[in-house]
Amino acid sequence: MLQQTQVATVLERFYFPFLQRFPTLYELSVATEDEVLKQWEGLGYYTRARNLHKTAQLVEDTLPQSVHELIRLPGIGKSTAHAIAAFAYRTPVPILDANVKRILYRFFGKKQATDKELWELAYRLFDAEHPFEYNQAMMDLGSLICRSKETRCIHCPFKTECSAAQQGIPLAFPEKKAVKSVPIRHKDIVVFTCKNRYALKQRTGRFLNGLWGFAEYEKNEYPLENSMRKLGSIVQKYSHFHLHADIFISHAYVEEYRYLSVTEIYKLPLSKADVKILKMLN
Repeated sequence: MLQQTQVATVLERFYFPFLQRFPTLYELSVATEDEVLKQWEGLGYYTRARNLHKTAQLVEDTLPQSVHELIRLPGIGKSTAHAIAAFAYRTPVPILDANVKRILYRFFGKKQATDKELWELAYRLFDAEHPFEYNQAMMDLGSLICRSKETRCIHCPFKTECSAAQQGIPLAFPEKKAVKSVPIRHKDIVVFTCKNRYALKQRTGRFLNGLWGFAEYEKNEYPLENSMRKLGSIVQKYSHFHLHADIFISHAYVEEYRYLSVTEIYKLPLSKADVKILKMLN
C-alpha cells in the first residue's frame, strides 16, 4: 500500500480494514479478485492489489526470506524486497524509500543520482551491526527532521557530516524536477438502465483493470439520443490526468454488459468516478 501512497492516507482508511478482511496470506489467496479490489477501492494504483493477490496465491501462507526470492514475486521490486527482508526478517540490508533517498542526496551532497547510485550510497552509510534500528531511524529522520520542505538540521545527528547542511542549503538537495501540467480528458459516460437496473462492465484494459464501470466514450463519440437526459458532470483527478465527464442516462439496451441493482453494484469494486455516478443515481 505504501508504494506511491503516503503513510497517513494508508493508515487512516485502508490498512487496518484490509487486514481485518484478510488477516493472513492464505485468506487473501483464496479470496476472489473482486473481493480484493473491493477492499482496495479508493486507494488507486489497483495493479498493486492484483499483484498482492497473485503473490499470496503463489506463496500460500509464508513469504520467502531472501531479497533474491522476494524480488521474483509479483509487485515486489528491489525497494519493497529490502523493506520486507529488513523489517520482517531482520536481514542486514538497507532500505531505500523516499525519506531515505532524500537523506542520502543531502548527506553526500548529490543533486541528482540514479537508483543504482543511490543504492551504492545506501550501502556506504548502512550500519550492518544494527540493521533494524538503523533503517527505522533513517525513516524517522526523514519524516521528522530531514523533511522535503523544511529541515531541522540543529536536531540532526548527521549535522556535522552532512554535505548539504555544511553548505547551508539543505533544501537545494535533491534538485527539484519541473512540475508537468496534468492533461484533461473529456469523456461522456452513459448509464444504460432497464427496470431499475443499470449496465456495467468489468474493465480489461491496463487502467483500472478489474474494476467495474459504466459505459464510457470519448467526447461526442456516442450519438446522444432524444430520449437521453443529462444527469450532471463529474471531475475526477488521477495522478497522470484529470477526467472531466458529462453523465447521461439512457433506456437503450446494450449487449456485453451486466444489468444490476444499486445494491448489487455497491458490492462490486468501483472507481471513484463510478462511485460518484452511483450517488447521482441515488
